[in-house]
Amino acid sequence: MPTRTVLLTGAAGRLGTLMRGLLPRYGYELRLLDLRPIDGAPDAITTDLSDKAALREAVRGVDGVIHLAGISLEASFEKILKANIEGTYNLYEAARQEAVRRIVFASSNHAVGFTPRPQDDTPIDNSALIPIDTAHRPDTVYGLSKSFGEDLAQFYWDKHGLETVSVRIGSCCPQPTSVRMLSIWLSPDDAARLFHAALTAEVVRHTVVYGSSANTRLWWDLSTARALGYEPQDDSEPYAEKLIAEQGELDPANPDHAHLGGHFTTHPPIWPH
Repeated sequence: MPTRTVLLTGAAGRLGTLMRGLLPRYGYELRLLDLRPIDGAPDAITTDLSDKAALREAVRGVDGVIHLAGISLEASFEKILKANIEGTYNLYEAARQEAVRRIVFASSNHAVGFTPRPQDDTPIDNSALIPIDTAHRPDTVYGLSKSFGEDLAQFYWDKHGLETVSVRIGSCCPQPTSVRMLSIWLSPDDAARLFHAALTAEVVRHTVVYGSSANTRLWWDLSTARALGYEPQDDSEPYAEKLIAEQGELDPANPDHAHLGGHFTTHPPIWPH
């Protein structure tokens, strides 16, 4: 496979840092972009998503974009508007102007966070999984911005032929830290596999996928992700016994446990900046 140049936005963030270490093994040359300087990456682009000229320069000549930049927790509408809504629009417009073929957009399970979760926490069959065509039910202004991003991606495909895979990411971290995460955990290795599949699938148009590992307690349908060539290798089940012993099973009578978005529907964590 020839080397592909991919712009990675949000490269200094938690997920971006993980992907900086994992994606090069698939043959990618990463062009890094973040609001903050990145240690050990003197050539990284330091810019705000409001700088349209800098964004256009950043996407020029790349084979694809993985868009992770923005606010990843709840914040005021004004902050979300600038970073996640206007910023994502600015990126898409720069990509259109420079004829970029494909974007992988970091959406979130919080775009559908008020969807009731499956009530049976034992392994479930495919008929009980949350389908990919679930209507937007954002649980926060943050989730609302991810709903906007998915709709923006659809518009740019329909209007301009710019392809996107919108990944409704669960919880991407080295290991799950809550009982809820047992169902939506995305291991870093599987995240890299999923992003690679999203970048290399032959035709995607605008495809929405759920982003998680092949968890035994999976809540949602991974069929559209698998159709891209994604083959998850990890499962949260080895962590289940310890987490359940410490935290107990999820209780559907608890508002924090009743919906896909978990405590984002009741007391969402607030962006610190």
